[in-house]
Amino acid sequence: MIRITENITLADWELTESFVRSSGPGGQNVNKVSTAVELRFEAANSPNLPADVKFRLRKLAGRRWTKDGAIIITAEKHRTQPRNRALAEEKLVELILQATVRPKYRVKTKPTYGSQQRRMNSKTQRGKVKNLRQKPMRDD
Repeated sequence: MIRITENITLADWELTESFVRSSGPGGQNVNKVSTAVELRFEAANSPNLPADVKFRLRKLAGRRWTKDGAIIITAEKHRTQPRNRALAEEKLVELILQATVRPKYRVKTKPTYGSQQRRMNSKTQRGKVKNLRQKPMRDD
């Protein structure tokens, strides 16, 4: 059981891990020992995650979110299974913690009348400068 916050905990049945061959460091053991961890979290079926957290988690997970609502996290940085397992769980916890943060509501504002006037005046001034750079017209 993994505790994310005081309200969110992940049960053991929600997590499935499998070990595959790693492409990272390992020396001669890289072809013999399966040290990379593939952690699968059944996010869509999790009763402990609120609906809004699931929605944000799906956006944050991106390509790691599967069609059946699971998140697959891989870890192959270290040479041993226990360290890669801990790294994968750490990545999952960090992802869920990011999803628990509600985004701030953006209040739309309009530019002030004074700022609009200053902008238009600067555009007019710039146009006059550019106009002065042109070659003078020849009158025949």
